[in-house]
Amino acid sequence: MKILYIILLLTISTAAFGQSGNDTLRLTLQQVVELAKANSIAAKQAATTRETKYWEYRTYKSAYQPQLALSGTLPGYTKTFSQVQQPDGTFLVQPIHNDNSQLRLDFSQSITATGGTVYGTTLLQRFDDFDRHNVLYNGIPYGINYSQPLFQFNKLKWDKKIEPLKFNESKQVYIEAQEKIAVDVESYFFDLLLAQVNLKIAETNFVNTERIIKVANLKYELGKVSKNDILQLQLEKINAQKAVGTAKRDMEIATLNLRSFIGQEGDDKIVLIAPKQISNMIVSSEKVLAEAYANRSAAIAFARRLAEAKRDVAIAKGQNGLTATLTASLGFSNTATNIPDVYKNPQNQQALEVQLAIPILDWGRSKSKTKTALANQKLTEYAVEQDKQTFKQEIVTQVSLFNLMKEQLVYTASADSIAGEKYKIARERYVLSDLSITDLGIAFRENDQAQRDYVTALRDFWGAYYQLRYLSLYDFETNKKITYN
Repeated sequence: MKILYIILLLTISTAAFGQSGNDTLRLTLQQVVELAKANSIAAKQAATTRETKYWEYRTYKSAYQPQLALSGTLPGYTKTFSQVQQPDGTFLVQPIHNDNSQLRLDFSQSITATGGTVYGTTLLQRFDDFDRHNVLYNGIPYGINYSQPLFQFNKLKWDKKIEPLKFNESKQVYIEAQEKIAVDVESYFFDLLLAQVNLKIAETNFVNTERIIKVANLKYELGKVSKNDILQLQLEKINAQKAVGTAKRDMEIATLNLRSFIGQEGDDKIVLIAPKQISNMIVSSEKVLAEAYANRSAAIAFARRLAEAKRDVAIAKGQNGLTATLTASLGFSNTATNIPDVYKNPQNQQALEVQLAIPILDWGRSKSKTKTALANQKLTEYAVEQDKQTFKQEIVTQVSLFNLMKEQLVYTASADSIAGEKYKIARERYVLSDLSITDLGIAFRENDQAQRDYVTALRDFWGAYYQLRYLSLYDFETNKKITYN
């Protein structure tokens, strides 16, 4: 019996895996997350969206800056025949051969407070009549215009309230997209880790079963076990062979999925290192809620949606009733046969115009638009309030889940340790003929399941952790807000 005991310990205690070669890529969970954030398609899409939102914001900002534009017609050459009506009402076809060229420089500046626009312009025009050999210059040395909408919607004023919210929201959306990548890749990571653990279990079980069969055959010759025990072990060996094949297939699929998501090229073997638990991390619902309201794009979106609803009401009211536009201009113009004379003693020119529109009969359309906008504003307020409740409930639930997964991981780790010790004792008892093959198989399977349960508990814990980061945009491990350049 001592010989059998020594044989069993020597054979079963050896590791089932050989040492990995130089082409093996060993990765931790954090390394996989960083690779995904740097190389995945999702990361590239998030970066492109962020860039798009940035240039949209720059476009909005440019509307409040002075605008300077140069335009002209160089040349404006024409040679044709045209009908010209005579004083007696008849028409004569006259040849036209001229060049009418001009160059214009315009300046404009929007006024946010009023919604009006100030224009400045200078123009120089040259007219060449080739048939009569005449040259005439016309110019506006300078002119100032002002256009002011009256009783209308002020788009500049409302954009200044809403567009910064949209831009800040887009920045937080980018951070959320990065954290969502971590949530997604964590799932791929543990798919592969579990597949690797299953393969290790299956290969170890196969090797151990073969060696136990050798021990059982010696015991059978000594009359210590029955033929049924030998057949049971042979059946276990066949099942272990099948499990190895299934585990290899699952690992190949999980490796391909992970490699594809993180953008890792090449055919290096990937071996994952199981992560550890963050034991000193304390998370409370109050802290997570405070950080979520401070950091999440949804919190910014609440204010943005309410502002947009108020803007729509202002649009409806601005289109209801009297609308008018005041236009005023002041400047100088002149005409001469040469350029210098255009700028000598220019003539004063002025213009003042008010255009208006008053609906006389619209069958209540304007009123209906305003009432609709007001109703939509109330609906938005209710929807935002409901979304705030959902927002809060989701975070409270996630905090509770995280704390539960943290406790479960401790229990599962203890169960894994106990199951391993129980299996070791069961092996020793089987060698001493103090345990049946059935009880040995039960301990065998309990040990395997305990290992899988521990990996599953790790998966649940880290999944809850990354989901918590995603919901709050806060790193509870370092106690810092999550930011990306």
